[in-house]
Amino acid sequence: MLSKLDIIAYSDRELRAKIGKYELQINPDAISHSHSSSFSKARGSDAAGTVLKFHTQSPQEVSFDFVIDVTGAVRGAKSVNGEVDKFKDIAYTYHGKIHSPNYLKLVWGGMAFKCMLTKLGIKYDLFAPTGKPLRARLSVSFRQHQTPEDLARRADKKSADLTHTDTVTAADTLPLMAYRVYDRTDVYVDVARANDLNDLTHLEPGQMLRFPPSREAPDG
Repeated sequence: MLSKLDIIAYSDRELRAKIGKYELQINPDAISHSHSSSFSKARGSDAAGTVLKFHTQSPQEVSFDFVIDVTGAVRGAKSVNGEVDKFKDIAYTYHGKIHSPNYLKLVWGGMAFKCMLTKLGIKYDLFAPTGKPLRARLSVSFRQHQTPEDLARRADKKSADLTHTDTVTAADTLPLMAYRVYDRTDVYVDVARANDLNDLTHLEPGQMLRFPPSREAPDG
């Protein structure tokens, strides 16, 4: 059975109170999923170039186009205007009780993307002799929404008071991995000690290393 992309609506930012959903009549041909990070200039830049320092990761974005068709070629819709209104009520309309449009989750296959609608464009491209629209293409963009639980998990993961683990890749060195966790390289010897490493130069890709809380590292 063909699985359809569902846009599930919630009235609370924790995404617990489900209030409805919109099922696409025709699945999109393509979906764009954007990731972006921002960086600041680190100290010590010179004429040879600029060293970038990671600052933060921006919310992810998902965008796609989908079609509403009431020509009879595809089942599931009787009125273009009615379908547009249903979609807008689920994803776009401001609701006074929550002082916001609905919180959403895009569900299709293995995707479960928590988000809110940021952009909606509607192009009507086929009409009946009476002027009634028979087909419309909707271009939509969604920005990632992180629940309070999501934010708490991320904060715990990045806390300097917790022990971290990281997996060695082929390009990794111990100082580089220490910099990712502690924002400094001079503590790599402490990391080696915590993992009983005798060879500080050659790391094995796939190896899992333990990074102790930063209070165990010497002050710089």
